[in-house]
Amino acid sequence: MGVTFNDATKKLLDGNNFPVLATINADGSAQTSVLWAKRDGDTVVFATVRGRLKERNMARDPRVSVSVFDQENPYDYVEIRGTVEMTDEGGRELINELSHKYLGKDYPEEPADVVRVLVRITPTKITGNAA
Repeated sequence: MGVTFNDATKKLLDGNNFPVLATINADGSAQTSVLWAKRDGDTVVFATVRGRLKERNMARDPRVSVSVFDQENPYDYVEIRGTVEMTDEGGRELINELSHKYLGKDYPEEPADVVRVLVRITPTKITGNAA
């Protein structure tokens, strides 16, 4: 059985807290992005656009880390380390769902040539005081 989320981690991910994703640049340095995300069982999912730096980094090296802290009490936090799988299926639907979670409205329409990628993080290690 893989790594699972406890109730405190689920609460952080289910709330309107903003995760920070860390990926690895080609030169080995870190790259971070604040994003919208949600929990799907014991995985974390988010959407990005094909060709963005974080997408290129994850395609090259699927190891990532996501940190999430409670906006009401930033001392409650979790770091989720894991690996990603990416698919072109469901990215547009997910970004709209996440827009409703964080903004309460539909995501603005994008040009047809924009490819939304659904990213799924499967955790390998969870740390933090909410872990």
